[in-house]
Amino acid sequence: MAQYDMIMPKMGESVAEATITKWLKNEGDSIAPDESVLEIATDKVDSEVPAQKGGILVKKLFNEGDVVQVGTVIAVIADSAQDSIAAPTQIKSPESSGSAPEIKQPSASQNIAPIPVSASDRFYSPLVKNIAKEEQISNNELDTIPGTGKDGRLTKDDILSYVANKKKNGGAAQTLASEAAPKAAPQAVSSTPPAPVANATAKSNVSINAGDEILEMDRMRKLIADHMVRSKHTSPHVTSFVEADVTNIVMWRDKNKAAFEKREHEKITFTPLFIEAVARAIKDFPMINVAVDGNNIIKRKDINIGMATALPSGNLIVPVIKNADQKNLLGLTKSVNDLAFRARQNKLNPDEIAGGTFTLTNVGSFGNVMGTPIINQPQVAILAVGTIKKKPVVIETPHGDTIGIRQMMFLSLSYDHRVVDGSLGGSFVRRVADYLENFDFNRTI
Repeated sequence: MAQYDMIMPKMGESVAEATITKWLKNEGDSIAPDESVLEIATDKVDSEVPAQKGGILVKKLFNEGDVVQVGTVIAVIADSAQDSIAAPTQIKSPESSGSAPEIKQPSASQNIAPIPVSASDRFYSPLVKNIAKEEQISNNELDTIPGTGKDGRLTKDDILSYVANKKKNGGAAQTLASEAAPKAAPQAVSSTPPAPVANATAKSNVSINAGDEILEMDRMRKLIADHMVRSKHTSPHVTSFVEADVTNIVMWRDKNKAAFEKREHEKITFTPLFIEAVARAIKDFPMINVAVDGNNIIKRKDINIGMATALPSGNLIVPVIKNADQKNLLGLTKSVNDLAFRARQNKLNPDEIAGGTFTLTNVGSFGNVMGTPIINQPQVAILAVGTIKKKPVVIETPHGDTIGIRQMMFLSLSYDHRVVDGSLGGSFVRRVADYLENFDFNRTI
């Protein structure tokens, strides 16, 4: 009977590889349709990979801890036990078809290397290749950098350390090996300078005092740190602030939350109300819903709003509400509650944290009045909403000004000043505040 290849799934926009953190099945184990076979991790989410259909796990092609490129065959599954016993010693390359030559199947302990970037026998991960491209490191020069990874593999830290040392010495210093290497052919240089690359976890001269405790960052925290540093190096951040009167929203929620919970068996929070206002404002100012690709601006058709969610570990994850502008308030509420719950249970699917075009973060949930959030690349803006506090406010009426107690909240919009200027950024956050302030108190849900 037939057998099929299990492929490392696409994990979302800009994610080219994933780490195998745990095999849930061993060779020879039976697998039910849609049953999880292994756990993987990226810089965005931890996830389980299910089998497309049932069968027997014939061969695991990677070990736990291996970094695997998206689209690579990671296991072979047979439709029956007979196939697993008489499993072929060769499998086809994922890209082969027809009479294309076959590639020998590696042992489970062998690390399958990614696609090479040069004519040499050395291989590099997509991340390493991207850094090399940004730093204008030629293929010949790349081949000379010592690697500390498995089987001498060049890791991200290796190339970033090399780049840092090279810049420290004015770009003139090379490794001894690179001095002996032949000169590379001239490389085409982009007219747009590459974004600087920094290693967020690089060691610095920190003094350790008696009683200090050294805690190693977990995997997710390291990835978040790198992502944040890279964002600050990529985008010139500007933040605009607006204070909004959200008294109508607070009163409306107080009036409806008990009945809603009784009817829907879940709570209604302020988050879907904020997301609705953001989606409406994006439709008014579509150039806030863009991404930057070199000298090009990518104007997004869909309005996919990510919501930063705190995890029990203290880390953050950003599940995405796709086509938020097409959902009514009930749909947004159910999406927010579902994604937030499953995020904290580590049950999100890879596509549920991919494809965001704008991000909302609620710093008010921690009692903060405002914040200056860091842009979630490759987006160009992120909105922070602060805590809602009662304040004495001057109220303008046709009969004169009065002072009243109102529910007030700060909105903070950080945006990429390469493509979003103060006029657009300030007008957008003001429009979000207008939608919140003009909320219909008599609205039904």
